Amino acid sequence: MPYPFQRVAVGRADEAYHPDTLRAALAEFISAIIFVFAGEGSVIAFSKLSDDGSTTPAGLVAEALAHGIALFIAVAVASNISGGHVNPAVTFGALVGGHITLVRGIFYWIAQMLGATVACGLLKYTTNGMSIGVFSLSSGVGLGNALVFEIVMTFGLVYTVYATAIDPNRGTLGTIAPICIGFIVGANILAGGAFDGACMNPARAFGPALVSWTWKNHWIFWVGPLIGGGLAGAIFEVFFIEARPTHERLPTSEI
Repeated sequence: MPYPFQRVAVGRADEAYHPDTLRAALAEFISAIIFVFAGEGSVIAFSKLSDDGSTTPAGLVAEALAHGIALFIAVAVASNISGGHVNPAVTFGALVGGHITLVRGIFYWIAQMLGATVACGLLKYTTNGMSIGVFSLSSGVGLGNALVFEIVMTFGLVYTVYATAIDPNRGTLGTIAPICIGFIVGANILAGGAFDGACMNPARAFGPALVSWTWKNHWIFWVGPLIGGGLAGAIFEVFFIEARPTHERLPTSEI
């Protein structure tokens, strides 16, 4: 039986400046802007239209719909360039299974966080300084509760990514991968949004936290998603994908 961490590939130094890596990072940056601008923008917009904002049932549904649609688009437009991760937890899950090198993954993480930050900065400007909401725990929700929420929800997200987008045996299922990924995020927001905001994406938490400079319990939205994403990648790789190295390699003719 294969062990996923045995497939982790560090990558070569020249991969850091290879055009394929830079193009993929740019695609991740743009997709992160698309996703976070629409997702966070929906939270701000509903807060403007309603006194209680996204804490109401209607607000939660609107937030889930906006995030699901935005992620569907963000994944779809980047899928043929970078794989459409748009999320450090997805990138980490792919790294665990050997589907991306560490060097390339670091570029993805930086691009995703920069994209989320730029999106929040643009929202701050275009809304004339309205407050950028950060992820936080609802009343009565403890740190352990929120951590498990994030692990479970992100596990479902990354497992969906593996089944529909990464698995070499996915067949025609790959054509609907972006919408499946958007659906699971929307569903998870409906399930966990009232408890801890249902982040599932460290970059999605990082952008608002940096722009608002609010870091209370921020670690939960990194540790939970990374654990959940890593577990999903490891389990799917060990039990459902054949034991062969599949991490992305640079074409030697282009180096």
